Amino acid sequence: MAFLIKSMVGNPMKSFGFGESSEEKKDAGDASDPAAAQGMTREEYEEYQRQLVEEKMERDAKFIQRKAERATVRVHLREKYRLPQSEKDDNQIQMAGDDVELPEDLQKMVVEDQDEEEEKSSFLGHIQNIQNMDVDTLKEKATATFTEMKQAAEEKCRVM
Repeated sequence: MAFLIKSMVGNPMKSFGFGESSEEKKDAGDASDPAAAQGMTREEYEEYQRQLVEEKMERDAKFIQRKAERATVRVHLREKYRLPQSEKDDNQIQMAGDDVELPEDLQKMVVEDQDEEEEKSSFLGHIQNIQNMDVDTLKEKATATFTEMKQAAEEKCRVM
């Protein structure tokens, strides 16, 4: 209802100059020149716009780089734990280019993990594991296993 009254009374009043305030006139003038609205000259405004675009491009590049680094971390973890690879991670790495590297802290962790795995898989690593084992525990386990097998055999075989 208010809309009808405003449209019926408001439109004719604007034609007489009563309906439009000075603020509305000012807003209409500012829309044509954004530099004046910012209180700058045209050249300053253009330079300001260029700087904004450059900063946005730099932020986007850093963001893509970080996303690629995270994807690289995920790829390394998937390789380490033999999990299926993700196409999304591969795409993110390709978007950033081939110059994606792991952060230094993560590189150190990866190298340490690789060294540990190599050490465990080597012959000397197995020998060290044998040295670290408790011989008494091994004897107990072997005796218990032998006793279980003997009991199972006695139950199945009537001659024993």
